[in-house]
Amino acid sequence: MKNKGTVKRILTHLKPYRGRLLLVLLCAILSVPLGLLAPILIGEAIDRAIGAGNVNFEAILIILIQLLSCILASVALGWASQALTRTISAKVSQDLRRAALRSINEAPISKIDRSSHGDLVSRLVNDADAVSEGLLQAITQLIPGAVTILATLIVMCVLNLPIALIVIVVTPLSILFARFVGLRTGRYFREQAEAQGALSGYVNEMVGNQAVIQGLQFEEASAEHFADLTEAYYQANFKATFYSSAGNPGTRFVNSIVYMAVGVFGAFYAIAGGITVGGLSAFLSYANQYTKPFNEVTAVLTQIQGAISGAKRLFDVMDWETEQPDPPGARAPVHSDGHVKAEHVDFSYSKEKKLIQDLSFEAKPGMRIALVGPTGCGKTTLISLLMRFYEIDAGRVLVDGQNAAHIKRGALRGLYGMVLQDTWLKQATAHENIAYGKPSATRAEVEAAAKTALAHSFIRRLPKGYDTVLSAGGANLSAGQRQLLCIARIVLANPDMFILDEATSSIDTRTEIAIQKALRRLMRGRTSFIVAHRLSTIKEADLILVMEAGRIVERGTHEQLLQANGFYARLFRSQFEQA
Repeated sequence: MKNKGTVKRILTHLKPYRGRLLLVLLCAILSVPLGLLAPILIGEAIDRAIGAGNVNFEAILIILIQLLSCILASVALGWASQALTRTISAKVSQDLRRAALRSINEAPISKIDRSSHGDLVSRLVNDADAVSEGLLQAITQLIPGAVTILATLIVMCVLNLPIALIVIVVTPLSILFARFVGLRTGRYFREQAEAQGALSGYVNEMVGNQAVIQGLQFEEASAEHFADLTEAYYQANFKATFYSSAGNPGTRFVNSIVYMAVGVFGAFYAIAGGITVGGLSAFLSYANQYTKPFNEVTAVLTQIQGAISGAKRLFDVMDWETEQPDPPGARAPVHSDGHVKAEHVDFSYSKEKKLIQDLSFEAKPGMRIALVGPTGCGKTTLISLLMRFYEIDAGRVLVDGQNAAHIKRGALRGLYGMVLQDTWLKQATAHENIAYGKPSATRAEVEAAAKTALAHSFIRRLPKGYDTVLSAGGANLSAGQRQLLCIARIVLANPDMFILDEATSSIDTRTEIAIQKALRRLMRGRTSFIVAHRLSTIKEADLILVMEAGRIVERGTHEQLLQANGFYARLFRSQFEQA
């Protein structure tokens, strides 16, 4: 039943290409009669060449010319059908990929955080390819096959009904066997796709973190776990392939029985004068053509089952819940004064464990708000709540007096410029990476932003300067250089408010001092939220919020908090004592 629902959804994605499917059907309708005409012509040629001295060469030559014309026309129609089918399957696969990626982009951040990124990559790449290949095989075999079965059955009934009845009676055996195999292979193909996703996810993690693995001498343990995953994938793949491979030989065996029955009964029937030798030859060809589609469908059962399993995994992603829609009448401000106020905010990732509790603060326009506290106290979570990556459980956040829940997410996030500790660069030029948030930016604007972020000098030293193509993730750059590019990107976007989450943690001390000066100049007059573990970087903040276990336990300026001699003072002194 699950497969039926998946197949129906695949068919709905074929609707936009109904015109091309009709052309494929037309090619099949035209090519099948040409294929059916060939046995008749061959039979007529045989009947004109029976017995010594009883050969009509002139008639046979005409028949051969007709036969060659039929073959050429059939080949041309077959090529057109293949080209159309390949285009349809590629388009559907592309549509599914786009729909799945759109679902990922629209899903809550919490859903992405709980999912294996490698498995998602496997779904969008491997499973989409499986759908494309399965559709190609299914359309190629099913449409011409259905027309062939129907046409040959009609022709056989017209030629000789008694012999045709033999074919009709034995055919259900082939159908039942194919159904028996198909129902039992679906589960194994689902297991295979899931095992492949798990394997891809693990490989993605291991390849991207080799420095950590080798540094901790985890190579042997990771190899053992990898071996377990590959063994699980092998077992699932073996079972799926084994059972699906049994379908074609079994169907061929049943169809061979059909052919044998036609041959034996037809021979006696021909001796009795019920059919000519040429007619029997033609009938045997038709019997072979009639059973051929059954053989071909079971031969590609592996690809078809793989397509169904792959489509189901893609549909699972496409069915992800989206972020709660913005309320009717939600505002979309282009600019902000930078007045942010949180009132009695509660939030937790799970009901069992509370995190943010009764949190309140006010950031007036132009203020620099620093968030400090031990790891896990909720600093980054609070930033996520300001950006509405997560929805608060209670309380409210106001932006310029407007409830943030009544502001469109895209507009709200556009008011902030965010630089995180974890950098992200795409495989593109340095110019394109800086202009990622403002694609229309000129080279002069990009260079100006890079100079402000102190990235201009190292970019100019790259092989092609701003036109140098960076590898995915910026692997050919140092951690500090990647961070400078990300800062330049935000400088170019020129937002009304800033969020800096350990933005200079990957930069050396000398560069950090220069960057801090540039950021101070950039943040002047703009409300800024700064998450920092190194307390020396936020001494000039207008307000420091000290967090512990999801609560604000202290607030004030650097000097006020030192004088209070509380939690912040102990944190500050401990850092300098360690230094």
